[in-house]
Parts: sequence; structure tokens; C-alpha cells
Amino acid sequence: MMSFEPLTPTAFLTRAAAAHADRTAVVDGDLRFTYEQFHERSARLAGALAPLADGRPVAVLAANTHQMLEAHFGVPWAGVPLVTINTRLSASEIGYILRHSRASVLIHDAAFDDTVAELPDLPVRIRTDDDYETRLDAARPLARGVDDERGLLSINYTSGTTGRPKGVMYHHRGAYLQALAMVGHTGLSPDSVHLWTLPMFHCNGWCFPWAVTAAAATHVCLPKVDPAIAWDLIRTEGVTHLEGAPTVLSMLGHAPQATPLPHPVRLATGGAPPTPTILRHMEGLGFDVTHLYGLTETYGPAMICDWRPEWNSADADTRARLKARQGVGNLIACTPRVVRTDGSDVPADGTTVGEIALRGNNLMLGYLDDPEATAAAAPDGWFRTGDLGVIHPDGYVELRDRSKDVIISGGENIASVEVEQVIAEHPAVLEVAVVAAPDERWGEVPAAYVALHAGATASADDIIEHVKARIARFKAPRSVVFGELPKTSTGKVQKYLLRKESHDRP
Repeated sequence: MMSFEPLTPTAFLTRAAAAHADRTAVVDGDLRFTYEQFHERSARLAGALAPLADGRPVAVLAANTHQMLEAHFGVPWAGVPLVTINTRLSASEIGYILRHSRASVLIHDAAFDDTVAELPDLPVRIRTDDDYETRLDAARPLARGVDDERGLLSINYTSGTTGRPKGVMYHHRGAYLQALAMVGHTGLSPDSVHLWTLPMFHCNGWCFPWAVTAAAATHVCLPKVDPAIAWDLIRTEGVTHLEGAPTVLSMLGHAPQATPLPHPVRLATGGAPPTPTILRHMEGLGFDVTHLYGLTETYGPAMICDWRPEWNSADADTRARLKARQGVGNLIACTPRVVRTDGSDVPADGTTVGEIALRGNNLMLGYLDDPEATAAAAPDGWFRTGDLGVIHPDGYVELRDRSKDVIISGGENIASVEVEQVIAEHPAVLEVAVVAAPDERWGEVPAAYVALHAGATASADDIIEHVKARIARFKAPRSVVFGELPKTSTGKVQKYLLRKESHDRP
């Protein structure tokens, strides 16, 4: 049939190699590969893996390197699903993922040798050094096609903070369409240069390994977010695009190397609500920040704060407040809903709170080997995110809190996000997280955990009075703890650890 071709994101590399063969595809330290070489290496990886995998998934434990990029094409071309593993997990957690996914091969960086050595019943192991290169040299190129575009492309594991991580199943069609949405929303093109500040193991890098390739742009690998190196690459490589959690914005924006940009850089942020304070700061440096919202189950960004031209004339504070909203469905998503517990829609009044529900081509197939959890996540065909929000009259969704992060104090609901945004406005504050702490009288009260700017000082009373002067006094934290905030490898603050600490404190 000439009018139908199964959708798969691996087709983007085939097209890029045909149309842009001689242009730079990948920069990784001193290494540079053209799109022709990127295609050839990925196809040889597929050829090396196919007989080893024997139809079972291939797992990768690696930083943001050219090998991780090659795996996003070579593993599917071998005809098997890709499993990218969080590099900060323990050996026991990695072992669980390998067993649960039934991985046949583990590709890993030398930096994780000690962790890999602890793994029992290890699958075939390929180290990303001479072993990897020797296998590529000996292999015949292979690029298996896709018969079913809703076939299993990859398995991404949730954080598992409340139990065993779930294996979220992505399909080829969803990743293809999500990648195109990211191209459209971020303005990627052949003259774009993309810096990998977002971990590729996280939601397959929000599908940007495929999106950047679809645009035939240049991938610049960055194994670890080091602000000094990132700023150097922005200047020397002419970086035009990057992504990351709000903490990445803070790291870059407050680094000693931070000065007004020599050229425009589009920065997409998500994973946690950015404060208007950090958005104003990044805008002042010249970053064009776009706020995205999504989950592992949605291939990364399912919603985008789609900027309206008429907002350009607003003052800086208003622009920052508008940019902090989670927004509307992306190009390929269904219109997001905010629903009550009975499944009915809340009014679009910017006030009535409900749970954000999503549906569309960029939703998972389900959880691997867990039909009960899959059914519970989408009881009526709409995926329940666990996030609480409102819909404004203009149709834009704004997150109020995770359902588990709402603080119920004396019968009053306190949104931790609201308190965090107020605290973030204090000039001494770099980062903040607010959680519920037990209280004999009120049941729960807000507890703030604050990281200060280098050289800045502030007392607990300073922070508390700052909040009381700006919002209802009962929303002010009853305690303030200063120090570095615990984070995941993707930059999200680990609030469950802070909640535990707040309950353990006398």
C-alpha cells in the first residue's frame, strides 16, 4: 500500500542521513560524527545486538553520550525494546529493572563498573569502550522495519518512591508523534544546536533524541550538568536549545559564568513547577523559556505553556506568572481536562481545583505486566496524573499541587507550590521545597526546606515573616530548615525524603 507507512521515530535518522549526510550530527567531547556516520554506527549496533538479544529488551546504563544516542536507534532497529536506566539507582534497583524487563543485554559506561559488578544473573554485558567499538566494527548494518506502529518501542521505569517502579511501555507511533510535537513547539531546524542537559534515560529524553534528529540538528552531549562546561559549550558550539528541570535553570542562571547570552537560546523546563522568580531571572539573561508539563506515562511533555503574542507587551512580572502555568495540550495531544472525583469537569474559572487528566497518542500502552495498575490509572480512558490544578478562562491549566503534597492544616487546604513561589521571591533564596509536617493542634502545618544563594544569609524568622507579609498567615511555614535539597538525577526535589525527615524531627 503506497499510502500507509507504520510510524516509527527511527525513520528520522534514515531521513537525516539521506538529506544531511555530511553535516555534524553528534558532538561528544573531542568526537564528532556526521549524520552518515551516526546512521552507520546505529545500524551496526543493531547488527551486533540482534543475535544477542534474541527478541528480548536491551538495557542501557549510561550518561548522555553518543552511545546512548546510538541506542535510541540501534536497539529498535535490532527489533527489540530499549530500556534506559536511571544512572543514580542502586545495584538492587537496577537488578530489579533488568529482571522485570527481561533484559537480554546491558550496555554500560565504565563509570558504573562497580555497580554492575554487584548485579546477580547479569545479562550479556557490553562496556562502552573498546568492547563496544569492536562489536560495531565486526557487525553488519541492520535496520529492521516496524510492522505494528503501536508495537513496543521502549520501557521507561517510574521513580518508584512509593513502591516498586513500574515499567511504562512506549509505542513507536507515540514516540514518532511526540518527537514531531517537540520539533514544532521548540522550533528545531537544521541550524539548531541542542545541548543535552536533560538525562536521556528520563522518558527517553522527552523524545528529543528523535526530535533533534528529525530536524537534522546537532546533538551536543553533556554527561553531567556542570554549569561551567555548559556555559562554555553554549558559547563555543553555538548552542540554541536545551531542556531541564527548574533546578537546572537555577544551576545555570546563578553560575559564576552566567552572563547575558551571546545569541538566543530556547530553554524548555518541566518536571516541577518553575517559580516566577527563576523565570524572570532566566529571561533577564536572554533565555527564551518555555514551560512544559508531563510524566513518564506521557512520553514527557504532554502540555506546553503555548506563548501568545499578545502577552509580549505585558510587564516582566506578568510574563513570568503566565509562563509558570502548565498550559494547554501539545500539538498531538487531546485537550487536557481537570476533573472532580466523579469524573466530571470543573469549571474554567481559575479557582476550582480538580485532578489533571490526559489522553492522546502520547499516552503509554500501559504498565508492563501490571494490568490492574494500568486500569486504575485510566478508569474511563483518561489518564489520572495525580496532580491537582485549575483551568483558567483562557483554557490554560495551572498546577496547584501533587495530590499527596497538599497540606491540610486545621481543615484548610494549603498548596505547597503557592508557598514555595512566595519563598522563592526572597532575595536570599536559591531553591525551596515545602512539605507537610505533623502538628498536634492543626494536624499538619507547612515546613520549608531552603537552599540559599552562595554568600547570602537569612534566618527562619526572615523567611516566615516574608511569607506572612504576602499571603494568608496560616500558610506560612512553622519551621524552616536550611541546606541543600535532595534531588533525583533529573533535578526533581525528592519531597518524599523531606516529608519523612519532617515526620522524624522532634
